[in-house]
Amino acid sequence: MKRILFTISALMLGLTSIHADEGMWMLPLLEKMNIKTMQEEGCRLSAEQIYSINNTSLKDAIVQFGGGCTGEVISANGLLVTNHHCGYSNIQQLSSVEHDYLENGYWAMNRSEELPCEGLTVTFIKSFTDVTPILDKVEKNIRKKNKRAENIEDLVMAAKEEKENELLKTVEKENPFCDIDFVSFYNENVRYMIVSKTYKDIRFVGAPPSSIGKFGADTDNWMWPRHTGDFSMFRIYADKDNNPAEYSKDNVPYQADNHLTISLKGVQEGDYTMIMGFPGRTNRFFTSYELKQLIQKQDIAIAARTIRQEIMMEDMLADPKVKIQYASKYAGSSNGWKKWIGMKQAFAKLNIIGRAEQEESDFTEWVNGNNKLKAKYGEALSMISEGVRKGNEVTMVFTTTQESVYRIELAKMATVFNNNVKSVLKASDDKDTLSAMEDGLKALESYYKDYSLKTDIKEAKALIGFYRENIAPEYYLEGISEDFATMDINAFVDSLYSSSVFTSAEKLAKAVNERKFDEIFNDKALDFVKAYSKVIGNALTEMNESTNLLMNGRKAYTAGLLEWKKDEPSYPDANFTLRLTYGHVKGYSPKDAVTYKYYTTLDGVMEKEDPDNWEFVVPAKLKELWQNKDFGEYAMTDGKMPVAFLSNNDITGGNSGSPIMNADGQLIGLAFDGNWDSMSSDIMFEPDLQRCINVDIRYVLFIVDKFGGAGWLLEEMDIVR
Repeated sequence: MKRILFTISALMLGLTSIHADEGMWMLPLLEKMNIKTMQEEGCRLSAEQIYSINNTSLKDAIVQFGGGCTGEVISANGLLVTNHHCGYSNIQQLSSVEHDYLENGYWAMNRSEELPCEGLTVTFIKSFTDVTPILDKVEKNIRKKNKRAENIEDLVMAAKEEKENELLKTVEKENPFCDIDFVSFYNENVRYMIVSKTYKDIRFVGAPPSSIGKFGADTDNWMWPRHTGDFSMFRIYADKDNNPAEYSKDNVPYQADNHLTISLKGVQEGDYTMIMGFPGRTNRFFTSYELKQLIQKQDIAIAARTIRQEIMMEDMLADPKVKIQYASKYAGSSNGWKKWIGMKQAFAKLNIIGRAEQEESDFTEWVNGNNKLKAKYGEALSMISEGVRKGNEVTMVFTTTQESVYRIELAKMATVFNNNVKSVLKASDDKDTLSAMEDGLKALESYYKDYSLKTDIKEAKALIGFYRENIAPEYYLEGISEDFATMDINAFVDSLYSSSVFTSAEKLAKAVNERKFDEIFNDKALDFVKAYSKVIGNALTEMNESTNLLMNGRKAYTAGLLEWKKDEPSYPDANFTLRLTYGHVKGYSPKDAVTYKYYTTLDGVMEKEDPDNWEFVVPAKLKELWQNKDFGEYAMTDGKMPVAFLSNNDITGGNSGSPIMNADGQLIGLAFDGNWDSMSSDIMFEPDLQRCINVDIRYVLFIVDKFGGAGWLLEEMDIVR
């Protein structure tokens, strides 16, 4: 495989002129691979201005927000903006029935009113270093010295780990307060060392009410035309030396290395755009075998989540407290659920699997035409096919379990408690059971805050029923009843919840205070956890062999594709590392006689208004501003208020909150969604259909200033008018 690595490095450096809007490009390779074309398309920056390890660059204004989104710094004092749906769980945690920031929005009117967000972090990227040649040299030496060793692969792995640890120690000394991670690209063919810095004191500055930030909710999710003001604002705090620190009242606003300038000049169709962010996961090297399995897994998830979401929504609409408690849980479930529904439709409409099969056929023909190629890549597809076949049954078992009984909250809380208790007991040599129990109680505080017993009971009955109906008898849960196949599920759940000490914080605390440790450790909820954990554990064990086949097959197939398509643009699958995508402002035509403009306005919000549907309620103040055309400097030249616009940048989950910038690197909006017509985009980029939906920065500032009355925040921004 070492020869394949050299081939990939050569191919990546050899691509110097690429014309494509497709691509989630690696920042260290922009100079070699992209900048010429980017500038031809309209970019007025150099590669060094975008990514530099020696000087301030655009990358220094971009953060990974909360581990799953992107945000950007927009002032010298650490003010950052991201999507409303990215800040949603933090806003929910800060909300109560008395102070419902999801429903009513919130704006700090000075820094003393900025609210600490427990557990929220943001991460800056300091540098990427390709360590593939170093590790490749290690592998070469080990193989040379141990030609006849039966455990040669183990020796290679150990030697590479030793070299990475050596590199890590050196780089840690040079980068205080930083984290160092080794990350693979191109299905384990290329390895990078990434240095990052994570800040832990993040405070909520403001967000519009959900009637703006989540306008359209599930109905409009993934859809165009879109009218959602999907943004929220936070501030990074640091210690007096500007270094990361846990929350303290003595911390001060982070003094940014760089922050984005904001442009109010607006956008026109054809304008150059680029997005930097942390795309989460794509599978553009997947084979037809893997795609068929993917759809099968997602069908299970769709069915299970439909049941769970219907229960959550029913209770959320009936009770304001439950609505707050389950808002983030519902949103987290429904986003993937709707995406997967759209993906299945797109697979059929765009013949995704058929196109993958054709590519595999053409690849095989190319490989078979050369003996050297056959030696390197001839078994790649058969390994993947066999890996999928061997692991398919247990993969579906794992998915069914994870999407049903594993989601029951009582069981999850029992698991969290039990794991925390065991951890403390291990540290104290089993000497301090009471302290361990108290630690477990503390770990569950946030869970109980957002827990509705009646909702969980409903979900438990439905999800256990789903599991039993969709799993083979050999995977039935053991040890929770005499016969899982025939047990009365409703009666079982009622008995489980009436007897368990984990159904409320008060009940558990009483058991702890009365030192009923045996009763806690023998709780029926833990028996239930053990039952499904056994199924999951056995499934994972059985999946090991197939996983190894898939990893080896994917590595070889990816390397083969890169060599076969050496004259075509190449970028690795998304993996939550910082990337750049460039493109243009652009509308599209999804079908015959239908053409979409590239932007929407506040007029469309009013057209969608439905006071009887929570998804389309319009705040009275927003309607008043619209009626009076009180848009200030944020309106377009025709006097209308812009809301969102389209571009053909290549994004996926994780890019939410990413800055979309103009040719000068100035902020013109925030990426927040993809479009329904290209829901297969994680697998194949569709240039005629795939679009990124962005909230216009003019709408963001209009809401902050005119609607929220927080114009003081604009005073610290650099705004180009």
